Amino acid sequence: MRAGSRGGGRDATWPREVRAVAVDREDDAALAAALGDGCDVLVDMVAFEERHAAQLTGLADRIGSAVVISSGAVYEDDKGRGFDTQEEPDGFPRYPVPIRETQATVAPGDATYGTRKIAVERRLLAAGDRLPTTLLRAGAVHGPYCRTPREIHFVKRALDGRPVRVLAYGGLSRFHPVHVSNLGELIRLAAARPGSRVLNGGDPDVPTVAEISTAIDAVMGVESELVLVDGPPPVGSVGETPWSGNGHPIVYDMSAAERELGYRAVTGYADSLPATVEWLAEVLRDQDWREAFPKLSQRYAPGGDGPFDYAQEDAWLAGR
Repeated sequence: MRAGSRGGGRDATWPREVRAVAVDREDDAALAAALGDGCDVLVDMVAFEERHAAQLTGLADRIGSAVVISSGAVYEDDKGRGFDTQEEPDGFPRYPVPIRETQATVAPGDATYGTRKIAVERRLLAAGDRLPTTLLRAGAVHGPYCRTPREIHFVKRALDGRPVRVLAYGGLSRFHPVHVSNLGELIRLAAARPGSRVLNGGDPDVPTVAEISTAIDAVMGVESELVLVDGPPPVGSVGETPWSGNGHPIVYDMSAAERELGYRAVTGYADSLPATVEWLAEVLRDQDWREAFPKLSQRYAPGGDGPFDYAQEDAWLAGR
């Protein structure tokens, strides 16, 4: 068994038979060399563009089957709204609840994350006779070592001694999470049953943002006041969270994975939290959050405090 990454590192918990190899995904020759004589199953976590799919199909004679991580960002609603239109007026999608794999998707292209992901899907599905590939449309991935951990929104507030949690949209927003171990289980099952298919990837439960806040507080041994705002953030980003979604739920239907693979989740959101929170709290005690998670900082707080603008939050609380 080989585990390839840019740095070629390994985790201390991996079995000894796992061989770590350094491989640059952008280098076709390096990927081919890492693959060697071939493998029974290739798991691809970093297929972001159609040319990455082309790399895999070009090596199809050396790959028994593949499991590739896609994204729920490929979906669009019946009015053509999706993740790419969120910042437009009335642009946030109103998906059905739950979203099935038959839901419409964005057009393939190279303009956005979602259009690139669907281009990957289309290329691999078209080559299904040569390379059977399961594409997993993952929800909001969470767990230790995440580069963009949404849980930081509440963990940092607890560490900073913040007494309140302001939540827009009444704290009712839901964005389907998927723990890394549940994705791992989906990968394991798909590897055992090769085929060309698209399946959603999600946890068994989809908590509201208020339930997430309360669950993280419980893990950290604190109790905060929930201040619920009807509607959008009242000022700036006050009340906004990484799960907010304009109050419109994003929930994925997992029945196809259960039916086709026999999928049963290995953990739920609340049960998985202690390990994630412990890891994240330890990181935040040693580093500034911007240094620890530069990708997250670039997304939510370019040049500012972003979700941790406590002065703005306190001013609104004082004047409400």
